[in-house]
Amino acid sequence: MNLSAIRVSVWIYLAIFFAYLLGPLVIMSVTAFNSSAFPRATPWECLTFDWFGELFRDERILNGIKNSFIIGAGTVVLSVAMGLAAALMLTQIWPKLRATYYTVIIAPILIPGVVLGISTLVFWDRINRFLGLGPDSFLSNGIFLTVIGQSTFIASYCMLVLVARLQRYDIGQTEAALDLGATHAQAFRKVLLPFMRPAIASAAVLAFLASFENYNTTTFTFGQYPTLTIELAQKVRYGINPSISALAFIIVVLTVFFALLNESIIRRRELAFAARQNKSVGEVTGGVKLPRFLSGNPAAIVLVIFCIGAITVVGTASAYSPDACIQRVTEEKRLEAEQRIQELREQREEERRQREEERQRKFEGVFDPDELTPGTEAPEDAAPNTGDNSGFGNVFDPGNLQGEEEESTAPGEETDSSGFGNVFDPGNLQSEEDNSAAPDEESDTSGFGNVFDPTNLQGGSEDESTAPEADSNNSGFGNVFNPDNLQSE
Repeated sequence: MNLSAIRVSVWIYLAIFFAYLLGPLVIMSVTAFNSSAFPRATPWECLTFDWFGELFRDERILNGIKNSFIIGAGTVVLSVAMGLAAALMLTQIWPKLRATYYTVIIAPILIPGVVLGISTLVFWDRINRFLGLGPDSFLSNGIFLTVIGQSTFIASYCMLVLVARLQRYDIGQTEAALDLGATHAQAFRKVLLPFMRPAIASAAVLAFLASFENYNTTTFTFGQYPTLTIELAQKVRYGINPSISALAFIIVVLTVFFALLNESIIRRRELAFAARQNKSVGEVTGGVKLPRFLSGNPAAIVLVIFCIGAITVVGTASAYSPDACIQRVTEEKRLEAEQRIQELREQREEERRQREEERQRKFEGVFDPDELTPGTEAPEDAAPNTGDNSGFGNVFDPGNLQGEEEESTAPGEETDSSGFGNVFDPGNLQSEEDNSAAPDEESDTSGFGNVFDPTNLQGGSEDESTAPEADSNNSGFGNVFNPDNLQSE
């Protein structure tokens, strides 16, 4: 493989790497300028800057940013101080204890943030109760608890940054200052601290960023002072809008701005150092001739371009109005929605028609509604079927169950064709008006005697006028069911 192919492969790899790393940030930044109500880059609707105004009108977001800056400042002070003390102790402690001490200092980084948040809350709550303080005391304040909880592990990051700087420090400089009569405080302030200043600045920036984006520990300790990450998490639960993208864009812009500013300052110092070494600017910059402020300082050039772009965007935002574009897009959406609704209606109608045709083909008219026409009557000239086709004879013939108007007919005039005798003969179940008839006028043809004879179940007032000897026992059961034996009181 030749050298050119290797270079092309390296450039392709770098392009893929930075696209993977910076792609989400670029897409989110683009969504901040789209008029869509939901953060999205495509389809593009209208260029708008309204979401930035929506962001600055959100009181909860602004309050979260304020609390994040307050907590971040406190965390920076406490974490850098503890990290510097831990770094100095690590370089001066007995060598055999350095490994153990280093493990103890690094341990908070390995502990989950949730555990640190819960332990911080429980510990300081016990201290607060032990001192007899109320729930409104300083030890229960959300800002205090959050600063303490975040500093427990951010101080370890600061210690690592400061230790890397201390490893290049010559301890002989401090000893020389002490030999010349300086106190330990003076040697630290005038010799060691200036040497550690770049590392302290780096540790402070790292501590602030770690505090600003922390969520796991803060979610247990913030109390009544929610940070920006807490507010964003709560907004995501109920739906977000592109104002969150606008906030992300501002954070990215500020990060790039300060990174370029720091790089330009460092580069400027290198140029000043090269000048003291009697080197020309052309030797440092490779022969590129630029203005004095930008000579040999690419970071400053990018910073200037960045500032010009920011000013251009702000000016465009103040003069541009997206109302006409938004109105046009809204009308297009309305027409598209109506067209979609019409298409759905036609689709459902077509599906219904296909199901109807499929049902008719499947059953071949068996369940055709024309075959089940209600109210169809038989022809009047059709002769009624009087024959018995049931196989039960005339047992259930309505003629055998005549109404009360046929009670006057003598029982002997009716013929028994049911096969059950006259057990169910209506003549044997005469009403109370026929109770005056003599019992001997009726004949027993049922085969059960006079057990169910109505005259044997006479009421109390009628039993008194009837002679006991007038009743005859024809049932074969004696006088067991004789009503005289069950007379009422």
